[in-house]
Amino acid sequence: MSKLSVEHLLGIKYLKETDIDLIFKTADHFKEVINRPIKKVPSLRDITIANLFFENSTRTKLSFELAEKRLSADVINFSAGQSSVKKGETLIDTVNNILAMKVDIVVMRHASVGAGVFLSKHVDAKIINAGDGTHEHPTQALLDSYSIREKLGSVKGKKIVIVGDVLHSRVALSNIFALQLQGAKVKVCGPTTLIPKYISSLGVEVETNLKKALEWCDVANVLRVQHERMDIKYFPSTREYTQLFGINQEILDNLDKKIVIMHPGPINRGVEITSDVADSDQSIILNQVENGVAVRMAAIYLLAQQIKR
Repeated sequence: MSKLSVEHLLGIKYLKETDIDLIFKTADHFKEVINRPIKKVPSLRDITIANLFFENSTRTKLSFELAEKRLSADVINFSAGQSSVKKGETLIDTVNNILAMKVDIVVMRHASVGAGVFLSKHVDAKIINAGDGTHEHPTQALLDSYSIREKLGSVKGKKIVIVGDVLHSRVALSNIFALQLQGAKVKVCGPTTLIPKYISSLGVEVETNLKKALEWCDVANVLRVQHERMDIKYFPSTREYTQLFGINQEILDNLDKKIVIMHPGPINRGVEITSDVADSDQSIILNQVENGVAVRMAAIYLLAQQIKR
């Protein structure tokens, strides 16, 4: 059987295109499983997985937990808000205590960039990065690419625009890496204050006019404005942001083609995207949610195959 070229899933930048292909082929199989009347397989019956979320998350945490349970793994959930981290315990101590319980795989979200890489060098378990600061969120990018492939047949050669708060988004960076690796063209669109300075060094064009960006693309991946990560004002008002960069049905109807709309969630309805767009037949937002479980099942399963017993 084919196997991943990496020991951990820390970021898309460490993957090869063959890794993405393997994850997608495995996800195809698991997608069929989760649409059966009995949605469980005994694949990881002897594997213990710890979900360590040092930052709040609802959708990603639920998606991972469901994926793990569909694979019949034993699951430990850890939330930093109710833990000894509040008492000053270090990341290494927290994880070593959990590993003393004989955990095989750690799924971790952390506010610090590189937390997953740091952990992978210090503990003897497979690490899956469920988001490290504003850096990477590899499983989100994988499920986004998987959803594009499902809708349009392939990612190669497609034009994808990432719209919104690129600066504070870990989804954007992982998506750029994943899409480019598969041969897609990528642009970003948003207020110049929310576009990182380094973006052009990644071979990504910047478009500040939303209409032009949407006329160019096949797919628009719309990001939430992350107010919780902002310590200064990046634009005058939410109303002005919506007028310049919000997507509504009228804008889509005035394009000369039908484009696909995506959103990693949670959606600020009426800010970056209106309800009629989010719920329209051009939106694949709910497909992304379903595909997230299959893709995470695939990533967990493939990493578990490398665990030495």
